[in-house]
Amino acid sequence: SAKIKRALERLGAHPRIVRRVAVAAYEAEMNLVIHSHGGEIIAEICPERIEVTAVDGGPGIADVEKALEPGYSTAPAWVRELGFGAGMGFTNIRACADQMKLSSEVGVGTRLELYFSLR
Repeated sequence: SAKIKRALERLGAHPRIVRRVAVAAYEAEMNLVIHSHGGEIIAEICPERIEVTAVDGGPGIADVEKALEPGYSTAPAWVRELGFGAGMGFTNIRACADQMKLSSEVGVGTRLELYFSLR
């Protein structure tokens, strides 16, 4: 998320867009760290939009609709003790992105696609 933020700043993106993309990418990054065994975040920066995709090969999300509910969390106790895992990640991502697509398959992994309009 920090690399994406720096790239957008170097390209002269509006600070409001930089902030929205950075917050959403950070939340996605934290989900990768907490819930998967690794993955990647890819940012595609185009003149009219920014696309951020987070993909992992983790355990997957059993109930995607439930995971999207504010306050719902499956974070382990050690994560909560660090102040994370409050169940607001997807809520924050939705608030920042213009469009969000989430797909997941248990035992296969999760794909999160975020779109930000620059127009």
